[in-house]
Amino acid sequence: MEPDLVNPNGGSANAAVVKPKRPSNIWLIIVAALFIIVPFLTWYGTWFGRDLSDEDIAKYLVDEQNPRHIQHALLQVEEKIERGDPTSKKFYPQIVSSAKSSHAEIRKTAAWVMGQDNRSEEFHGALLDLLKDSEPLVRRNAALQLVRFGDSSGRPELRAMLQSFEAKAPISGSVVSLLARGATIKSGGLLARVRDTSGNVQEFRSPVDGAINSLAVKEGDAVTAGQTVALLTPDQATVNDALRALAYVGRKDDLPLVEPYAQSGARAETIQQAMATANAIGDRGK
Repeated sequence: MEPDLVNPNGGSANAAVVKPKRPSNIWLIIVAALFIIVPFLTWYGTWFGRDLSDEDIAKYLVDEQNPRHIQHALLQVEEKIERGDPTSKKFYPQIVSSAKSSHAEIRKTAAWVMGQDNRSEEFHGALLDLLKDSEPLVRRNAALQLVRFGDSSGRPELRAMLQSFEAKAPISGSVVSLLARGATIKSGGLLARVRDTSGNVQEFRSPVDGAINSLAVKEGDAVTAGQTVALLTPDQATVNDALRALAYVGRKDDLPLVEPYAQSGARAETIQQAMATANAIGDRGK
């Protein structure tokens, strides 16, 4: 027989013990799930490897509000071109239009995609236009892809890829901070901060990949828009791309730029490519 329960107000109580309810775990489960699902959906929505239907490609190619959608669609069309899929051609007008996008990354991607079909005259013409682009990486991609068309129009840009790049201040003001000499930097990496005449500090990001060979200014110096801030030595990938292209369109007067990369200070891959390029130019005799 169970003992009587003591009533806190006196007397006894035979009622069953009422246990407090355990708090529900449903909200904890929901929150935990969101921590997994939201990042996954974000990744999945921006993952370029995800296959798109032709309908999605057409929609993505005109989605100027979401540059990654356009890039995703461009890469999907590039895969179609590589496979020899004739349906890729229906997207060609949109690819040419994307080469005029306000986003440099889209123009750069479009240039690369257009190089995959070197029989397209509309692509050829669009690439020639991109040689006049304000962004160096867009011009470089256009120059490299024009080589696939047997067109040497981008040769001046290919030569520039083997030389130091002048990083110029985008605005006038005073240098607040500056990356050190010898530092390596990627395109879009922070090179310097400049305080403008209104007192606002703006970021100056590198237009190209490379390493800081020398600095033309120091922290605290005044600069004017268009003034050279640093000289960037080209990175190995840029050099190798230019050397491979010049093997097809280079001339004898390019040899002084090519031959230094065949010397012992360069990496083995670069030395080998520089030698092959120099031999190819020599064989053409131009």
